Order: sequence, then C-alpha cells, then structure tokens
Amino acid sequence: MSQSLSKLYLHIIFRIKNEGIKIRKKDKQDLYAYIGSIIKDRQSIPIIINGVEDHVHVLCVMSKNISLSKLVEEIKRHSSRWIKTKDSYYLGFEWQGGYAGFSVSPSIHDKTKQYIENQEQHHKKRDFKEEYLIFLKEYGIEYNYDYLWTD
Repeated sequence: MSQSLSKLYLHIIFRIKNEGIKIRKKDKQDLYAYIGSIIKDRQSIPIIINGVEDHVHVLCVMSKNISLSKLVEEIKRHSSRWIKTKDSYYLGFEWQGGYAGFSVSPSIHDKTKQYIENQEQHHKKRDFKEEYLIFLKEYGIEYNYDYLWTD
C-alpha cells in the first residue's frame, strides 16, 4: 500500500497520585479542554473527556504517528504542568505513573462515550478502584493486585 491509514478508538484512564489534592469541580472543564488541546496537538482527535475528582477518562481517535505510551505521557506531563499554574492549591498535583488504555470497537463507541459522559452518576455507585478492576476483567488484562495501586 502506498498510504498508511488507521482509525483507532482509545479509552484512556489515569488517576491523580496525591489523594489529598482533588480536581475541583470548578476546574474540570478547563482541564478537560486543555487535555483536548494536547491530544489535537499530537494529531489525534479528542471525542470526550470527563471524570471525577480523582481520575480522568478520555475517548479519542489516536493518530497513526504516535504510540499510546507517548500520547499518555504528553497528556499527563503537560496537563500536570498547566494545572499547577491555575492555583496554589494544585502546586503538589501529580498524575500517577501508570494508566490504562483500551481499544474501543466502533460498535461500542457510543456506549463508551455515554459511559464517560456519565461519570458522576457511575461513581455514586462504585469508586475508582472497583471501576478499574471491572475494566481489567472485561478486557482480560492480567495484573498483580499487590502492585496495582502503588506508584
């Protein structure tokens, strides 16, 4: 083939490191918009970004010109630096070192988008750790529980 083409839908999840610093509701939309701009700058397409005070979900189309690990590294590095400039409250803000990245079939794109849109409602029923374990199980990802929550 003379042309490289792809359309890779990704659901990315990452969490804050310091549980004493939460993402404030008043800052969420600005943070998500900034993360969207980082994704666009990496030739990828943000579809929806949402979360709650301790973690973020991103649904995007990943560019064929970047790896998942590099995309997440760029999102976390730049958004962490940016949020620290918003307010002294965030001076100690950091994202955890790890992340989850799941491929999303076009057939469940709308379901995934709706899930991310409704984060507030989902987390009235279960916390982040429960949610994360469900994703790992659904995607058949093997893990060592002893190392899952350390950084």
